[in-house]
Amino acid sequence: MKKILFGATAAVVLAAGTFGAVSANASAPAAAPAAAVRADAGNGNLQQSTHLTIEAATKAAQATLDAAEKENQRVSVAVVDRNGNTLVTLRGDGAGPQSYESAQRKAYTAVSWNAPTSELAKRLTNAPTLKDIPGTLFLAGGAPVTAKGAPIAGIGVAGAPSGDLDEKFARAGVASLAR
Repeated sequence: MKKILFGATAAVVLAAGTFGAVSANASAPAAAPAAAVRADAGNGNLQQSTHLTIEAATKAAQATLDAAEKENQRVSVAVVDRNGNTLVTLRGDGAGPQSYESAQRKAYTAVSWNAPTSELAKRLTNAPTLKDIPGTLFLAGGAPVTAKGAPIAGIGVAGAPSGDLDEKFARAGVASLAR
């Protein structure tokens, strides 16, 4: 009986000590944060970039979809930012299931190379491995959005019977941003 009592007492003491140590650590003040690193905008370590707002991206996507619907085309539209992140995607009524991803990839391709995807598709004859770059699609239907000569977004369209129509609608979306 003494061994059991001694063992139980030891366990209680050990548990209390552990609880006390954990409690002490939890209530100890946090270490002072390291000195804040400040970047001086004048030293060339920072760069400002222009971005398309979500409102502008939505306006462009809707204008693109409206242009397609005027011609009875069922398409999907994607607007991506400079980094290829999707800002807005609209799938028109009756657009095929493949059109959603194709529109995103066309938009990404257009912004990545700052050129319409119809022009980029022509480059494949000289550089056929371009098509192997993940996330790209070298078919007509993507148009870059630029500001001060630099790409800031891409609009991709897929689902019309031809890439030329897809790209026509994408250009309508780009044009809507100038209004």
